[in-house]
Amino acid sequence: MITVLAGGVGAARLLRGMVRAVPASDVTAIVNTADDVVLHGLHVSPDLDTVTYTLAEAGNPETGWGLAGETWQAMDALERLGGHAWFRLGDRDLGTHLHRTGRLAEGAGLAAVTAEIAAAWGLELTLLPMTEDRVATMVTLARCDEAREESSEQTSEQASREVGFQEYFVRLGHSVAVESVRFDGAQESLPGPGVLDALADADVVVIAPSNPIVSIGPLLAVPGIAEALRSRRADTVAVSPIVAGAALKGPADRLMRELGHEASVVGVARLYRDLAATLVVDTADAGLADAVEAEGMACVVTDTIMSSAEVAADLSRRILEVSR
Repeated sequence: MITVLAGGVGAARLLRGMVRAVPASDVTAIVNTADDVVLHGLHVSPDLDTVTYTLAEAGNPETGWGLAGETWQAMDALERLGGHAWFRLGDRDLGTHLHRTGRLAEGAGLAAVTAEIAAAWGLELTLLPMTEDRVATMVTLARCDEAREESSEQTSEQASREVGFQEYFVRLGHSVAVESVRFDGAQESLPGPGVLDALADADVVVIAPSNPIVSIGPLLAVPGIAEALRSRRADTVAVSPIVAGAALKGPADRLMRELGHEASVVGVARLYRDLAATLVVDTADAGLADAVEAEGMACVVTDTIMSSAEVAADLSRRILEVSR
């Protein structure tokens, strides 16, 4: 069995290749839920949905999130009524959130609801939320950017500087400097059903090329997950989300720099060296292989830019080769 620690777009692309490299039933993904948010009364799970839609070949290839061929009549109507529509939910996508919210209200757990949604899309791999408890990524904006924020509704200085992840990522376009990140509720949470078993029973554990700070970081903050990963270090392979000093998508490189890490494959190695024995880096970073190995990780150089499902499958096969 192969267990993948997953965030959103990068993880989804890797998983799309992994289920081509091995039988999908052999793959389990433990997915970040600290990005989850309640909007308009609906429970939205962005990373779970991105993985689901991508593997179902139904995702929007241009945005990396949401469904292809969407319409936006519900959001247009909401704006007309004066509602907040900065987080765009497509008409078809709303069906997923309506189902999830209704089932949770009936008492079903998030793991069971996730399994229902995956099955409805015909997926054969196992998707596991990292936890069924509330964990929220909270971002403290640097003071220079706080002064430029348009929102003035909050009264306390601290409240005006700390925002939820979706407000930082979507409303502010992740274009503002960050002072710190914390995972509210993580220390009180429990690993989701099946999570620790998936880590213990895996032949190979893969840390997907997701943002180390806000996609993989929340998983590691749930008590028990980092410990389980450390015990499997020899069998764990991480894939760098940083290529030639930059993130292919999203703010991973900026966040690493803003929080005091080196935005390079060497910086990624320093974050993961206690958790994974091997780091896979892109050919663009071949010159840093020795520096990665100096951090205590084996370094494998290959093409990590998943421009197609076939390239993602080749990358997956390479990961599995080096893990043997």
